[in-house]
Amino acid sequence: MNMPTRFRASCPDCRSTSELGAEAFRLALGASSERTFYSFTCPSCGAAVRKRAGERIVEALSGAGVRTMRLHLGRQAGMVQ
Repeated sequence: MNMPTRFRASCPDCRSTSELGAEAFRLALGASSERTFYSFTCPSCGAAVRKRAGERIVEALSGAGVRTMRLHLGRQAGMVQ
């Protein structure tokens, strides 16, 4: 029987560390690594936590079935094409 994947996550607000399942995370893929992040709610203090996600983290979260969304950049006002 396979155990569900769990990830260790730390909260910068209350400094607690928890083990969370894939369902607790959201992954947002941006146009660059600087715009790619994951988020979760701290189970200890309820803070909304958002952290940058490097390539290894993206692979691990995606592979575990974390809900993922792609961020699209809209046209910026005043931009010439």
